[in-house]
Amino acid sequence: MQIHGFQKLTLVDFPGRVAAILFTGACNFRCPFCQNASLVLHPDTEPVIDDDEIFSYLRKRKGMLDGVVVTGGEPTLQPDLFGYLSRLKEEGYAVKLDTNGYRPDVMKEAVRSGLVDYIAMDIKNSLGRYAVTAGLPGLDTSLIEESIGYLLEGHVPYELRTTVVHELHSDEDFEEIGQMCRGAASFYLQTFSDSGDIIGKNFTPPSAEDMERYIRILRKTIGNVSLRDR
Repeated sequence: MQIHGFQKLTLVDFPGRVAAILFTGACNFRCPFCQNASLVLHPDTEPVIDDDEIFSYLRKRKGMLDGVVVTGGEPTLQPDLFGYLSRLKEEGYAVKLDTNGYRPDVMKEAVRSGLVDYIAMDIKNSLGRYAVTAGLPGLDTSLIEESIGYLLEGHVPYELRTTVVHELHSDEDFEEIGQMCRGAASFYLQTFSDSGDIIGKNFTPPSAEDMERYIRILRKTIGNVSLRDR
């Protein structure tokens, strides 16, 4: 599996763990507000980090680090994902998988095989606005609902999260998201910020007041709703 980015330390991306982050390339979505446009659109032009470098670092930091986040791009597109996750587990690391939930069968098999300890699924928007927010005309929202339903059943520790964009989200959207994700274990809102490597243009963050209101809306149906900003 080709790794295009390697963040050697994070204290916030894997709850309860001190972790490293591995970034895969390619994605089946084209979210216009995506902050990793190069990884999504042109992964073949991005540098590839040698496995020896990654695993040598992980072995040296064992005991200081106890988790690895596999993110993207969209990791579930990688044909050798399971083999790579197995290697991480063999090194004694807990594994968190970030996914957009559009390949529920892959996510489920990773859980059933004991290859992941935590899943973070991005909830792009209400179902009616999912396609435009994901940048994928004809998106099959039943796959999103399947992934949400599976996580809500509690097969693995998880979180749901939405990156909030002023131009793409509204009170009505979060009312619908709250119903769709009713009873979720944890839900995080993240404020959009322009990294300079964005697929689309002219997107802006919501106001602090908007974010507080969206949190209140979600808390009607979800007990643990928090703001996660960096």
